[in-house]
Amino acid sequence: MAGVTNAAFRLLCYEQGAGLAVCEMLTAQGIVAGNDHSASMMAFWDGEPVRSVQLYGSDPDALWVAVGIAVGFGAQHIDLNFGCPVPKVTRRGGGGALPWKLGLTRALIEAAVQSADRFGVPVTVKTRIGLDDDHPTYLDVARIAEDAGVAGLCLHARTVAAAYSGAADWSKITDVVAAVDIPVFGNGDVWEGADAAAMMAQTGCAGVEVGRGCLGRPWIFADIAAALAGRPQTTLPNLGEVCALLHRHAVLLVELMGETHAMKDIRKHTGWYLKGFPVGGDIRLALSSVTSLAELDGLLDGLDHTAPFPIAEVGRPRGRQGSPRGHVVLPYGWLDDRDGLGLAIDDSDAVGG
Repeated sequence: MAGVTNAAFRLLCYEQGAGLAVCEMLTAQGIVAGNDHSASMMAFWDGEPVRSVQLYGSDPDALWVAVGIAVGFGAQHIDLNFGCPVPKVTRRGGGGALPWKLGLTRALIEAAVQSADRFGVPVTVKTRIGLDDDHPTYLDVARIAEDAGVAGLCLHARTVAAAYSGAADWSKITDVVAAVDIPVFGNGDVWEGADAAAMMAQTGCAGVEVGRGCLGRPWIFADIAAALAGRPQTTLPNLGEVCALLHRHAVLLVELMGETHAMKDIRKHTGWYLKGFPVGGDIRLALSSVTSLAELDGLLDGLDHTAPFPIAEVGRPRGRQGSPRGHVVLPYGWLDDRDGLGLAIDDSDAVGG
């Protein structure tokens, strides 16, 4: 969720009932190097119930130091990303590429846990099924993570090669639940509250993580909470209610980063919020280049606020989808050695999703 889960969006999700909202993925090397952008991404509201930082890196020593720095910024939870499928991350041996290197994966998780233990901060791990169907890694990572002392593990039930395409294979979540004793969380194809309840019932997982499902739909967290409490609901706000939520999002962004940067950030969100609603192409174009809060509000005020929620959008994927990748972009010779420590690749300028 790079470029999405900044402090403004996290607070909005908390207001809608989210249990834990994680910041954008940060590189360990960037934090250790004192990168100003990395520091700004660790901004938290006073009211955030849990201050959670997601890290990735391929150097155990740098990760050990980065965890301590993150705690210094207020982090109360560290999440390690071993699942990002973006080529500019995997080509450096990061994200979803890392689990193939069992020795390196073990060293990284142990370094993070040992560093976080100094402060009593829990560490969790997120991973995918594997590089592709022929190179599964998820059970190895789950066992390594458990042995290293992590507090929990999340499986995005797709391979790196699948990226965000096709259907998630929830049966693999069931496999992880059976393989380890730590809490296991599921991720993949949770588009509505009922999907979360179905995933937990089918797999036995302890909870769910939501990524693309909350894009333009932060109320999904209220629906999930209701479904898990045995009160299934599908929130269907009209266009006026969605516009009010979009305005709230923009106001939070202005408070976080100032109006100029906030308007640049909100542009991508307008398409997600308004997906399926009767909004003309000229208005959508104007929203995609909005430069002030007043301009945003003026455009939203001109819409038909009585328009009902587009039922055809219920349960449909949101955000990135695309097609499966023919192959995973990896460092040269990455597949040749499974058990070694691999390479400590400088990933300080890599950004993932």
